[in-house]
Parts: sequence; structure tokens; C-alpha cells
Amino acid sequence: MNTASLAHPGALDGASESPGIARAAVPGGVQIEHLTVRFGSRTVLDDLSLTIERGELLTVLGRSGCGKTTLLRFIAGFIEADGLSGSLTVAGHDLTHVPPHRRNLGLLFQSYALFPHLSVFDNVAFGLRARRVSSKDIARRVADALKLVQLGDSGHVMPAQLSGGMQQRVALARALVIEPDVLLLDEPLSALDANLRASVRSELKALHERLPNLTIVCVTHDQDDALVLSDRTLLMREGRVAQLGTPQQLYDTPNDAFVARYLGAANLLPPHVVFALGDSRYTERERVACLRPESLRIVPLGQGQLHGTIASVEWYGAVLSVSVVLDAMPNEHVLVTMQRVSSMTPEKGARVSLHYEADDVVLIKP
Repeated sequence: MNTASLAHPGALDGASESPGIARAAVPGGVQIEHLTVRFGSRTVLDDLSLTIERGELLTVLGRSGCGKTTLLRFIAGFIEADGLSGSLTVAGHDLTHVPPHRRNLGLLFQSYALFPHLSVFDNVAFGLRARRVSSKDIARRVADALKLVQLGDSGHVMPAQLSGGMQQRVALARALVIEPDVLLLDEPLSALDANLRASVRSELKALHERLPNLTIVCVTHDQDDALVLSDRTLLMREGRVAQLGTPQQLYDTPNDAFVARYLGAANLLPPHVVFALGDSRYTERERVACLRPESLRIVPLGQGQLHGTIASVEWYGAVLSVSVVLDAMPNEHVLVTMQRVSSMTPEKGARVSLHYEADDVVLIKP
């Protein structure tokens, strides 16, 4: 299959190289400088600056109202606000004041927005016809786009005959076929059920690997999307950057309690509870100790650093989630996750200790 026509000129150059090499060698990507968006008295984005490398898949994560969708709409050119300042450069071109229809961007939104009266082929071809591409080139590029999303034999089918996941692939093919500088995804998986969501997430990741020079910005509220898909994750909070880094950096070394809790369950405890007397961190007052549930191991009483009573045991298939009330903090429940294959089966009311390695503790801002 010839996929070279599915990306902006040069987007697949060096596809045999690693994505990291391709990004380092070729300029492009997205540059946002001092972006502020206000609607009346409400500031949605507050002096945000961001560089997205060419070929990078960036997920933008955060709660509703944090500004993540506004950021995507700014890149797309759809923002009309009372107060708007900042600049946007895409693939080396200043697009700050360029209207949406003149920005070479691929868009995939939550609703898919397929034309129900058009076939799959005609839906994918719509943007090319608007650009007055020749019929021969349309046929070739639509065929390539459909093959890329594994719908090569579905051009004649109507959207209503397809499942939700397949409709999403059609919308993705339509976004890719115009050879965009950047692909923008707004909550692309939120309308899918859990099993289909995981499957399509894997397909998006595979697509990114096949198009290593295509820059992708994906807005989501789901932490699993960020952990699975991202080269880097931008976690936003109230219009500002809470933390920007690889998913592993955000998970293992969060800046503060907000980041720690957003990326997964986190036990946040006073340092004097976690560290032994004499440890320099024992007297820490400005930070809290972060321990992920999977870093804790339930052991017989007296064989770990923390002691307490099991308050509850919840079964999640292969994983058990165990809540332990600490002797040192009777009002604090500590969460422990463990595999069911463990030789020790915890029971509610049992007295236990919790063991952890010193390297598993991270001191963070409250």
C-alpha cells in the first residue's frame, strides 16, 4: 500500500527512521506563544506557551472547563472571544490571523459529523472536491486513506451501515486525506464503549507509528488515553499548564497532588508517617509523600514500615483493590492494588503491615 500520499509533503520522509530521529531532523510542528483567551470576565487560557514537535503525538488532558478544548479550537481557528491574544505558528507559517478554511488542518471531533446521504467514499472525498482536486487523484488518495484505517473495501457503504468504531475510522480517513500539517482530535474516543474504546485507542497508536512525521494533538479527559497514546502529555488546570512531560514523567514524578491524583490513584501522606526518624525527609513540612497503590505490598504484621487494619477488599478481575486504615492515621485510608495470584489473600478486618521501597516514594507539593 502506498501511504505517502496521506500525509503532508515530507510527513512520511524517513518513515523507516525512528520517530525521534525524524523529529530532530525536520522543522515544523506547532508553536504557541503567550496565548490568552477571555470570555467576558472569565479567563479560559492564561498566558499559555507551548511547542509541539513535528511528528509528536501530544495529548491535552484535564477536567471540564480547564481550557483544553479552547486550546484545540484556537489551533483550528474557531475561537471568537472578547479577549484573545497570542500567536500561532504551524509548520513554519504564522496562522494567527488565518481563517479556518485556509489552515491545512485535519479535524476529528467527538460526533464524527459524517454526511448520512453520502457513501463512505464520498464522505472521505468531500474535502478534496472542495479543493478542486482531480478525479483521478481523489480516487487514489481516498483509496489510500481507507486502506490506512483498514476500511479498504467499504467505499460503497453508507455510514448508517457501519458501527460507531467504523464510522470514526471514516471520519479519521476524511481528516487524513487532505494531507494536513496537523491532525486535531477532540475527545475522539468518548462516544465509544469501554471495549471498543481500547481497540480504537490501539488503532490510533498504530496509525501514529505508521505516520511518524504527522503531528497529532488529541484532547481528552481520560487518563488511559494519555498514558497509552502520548509521546508527551499536557495536563491543564484552570487555563494553565499543570505539568508537561512524558506520561511516565507525569505518573512517576508529578509536580503536585493535583497531577498525582489525575494520572491515577495516589496515596498522599505526611513525610513523618512514611519516613523513619532520622531520615532527612522525616521533618519535611512543605511537601507530602506520594506512594502509588501498586508500590505497596501487604505483608504479615510487623514486617513492613506501615501498620494497620484492612477496611475493605474490592475485586476487579485480575486485580484486588485493598483499603487499609493506618494505625498512625486512623482517619486515613491507604489504597493498595495487588494481583489475585498473590500467595496472600487479604481479608477485611485483618491486621497487616505495608512494605515499600524508598525509591517508590516521591515528595511533591500538596
